Amino acid sequence: MSTSFTEGPSDPTVQPVPASVVEKVDAADATLHNPRRAVLSLGSNLGNRLETLQGAVDAFEDTPGVRVKAVSPVYETEPWGVEPGSQPSYFNAVVILKTTLPPSSLLERAHAVEEAFHRVRDERWGARTLDVDIIAYADLVSDDPVLTLPHPRAHERAFVLAPWHDVDPAAELPGRGAVAALLDAITREGVAPRKDLELRLPE
Repeated sequence: MSTSFTEGPSDPTVQPVPASVVEKVDAADATLHNPRRAVLSLGSNLGNRLETLQGAVDAFEDTPGVRVKAVSPVYETEPWGVEPGSQPSYFNAVVILKTTLPPSSLLERAHAVEEAFHRVRDERWGARTLDVDIIAYADLVSDDPVLTLPHPRAHERAFVLAPWHDVDPAAELPGRGAVAALLDAITREGVAPRKDLELRLPE
């Protein structure tokens, strides 16, 4: 799949979404019955990272019962839990969806998208072509070990909170409070916006 990307000094946080795109997204929402809002975190540190993230966004939009509502700016992030310099840096982004899928089905779809991009789960904190985490699903709070909601470490991860705040400044992490306040309470060291890169909303 070939994908074109905008290059140059572009900041998606200040670019309005074209009215035609908004109309298409709103029209697509009419096909969903009682949709729920879900927040996903995407990350990639192997291969063509930007193309992989865009491919994941497109794959979710192509999923029955899912509509992509917003895509955050891209951040570059130092890997967690490993020796500095032992892995390439990540590109990270947050995607906001409306979906009629239950959380378990959305998780299955997330794993299928990872596998489509050849995700390998050999080791914890290992390098990966694509990582998809469900950060929040509506206001659901669950201790289910298969899918804990909200994501149990989202509140301490700037690579999740910073792009989420960019795309939705009033966002709340269920059970934890305002994303803006959570972001102010942690360091952004090693998490930098890439204003020269951007992901596009599917048309």
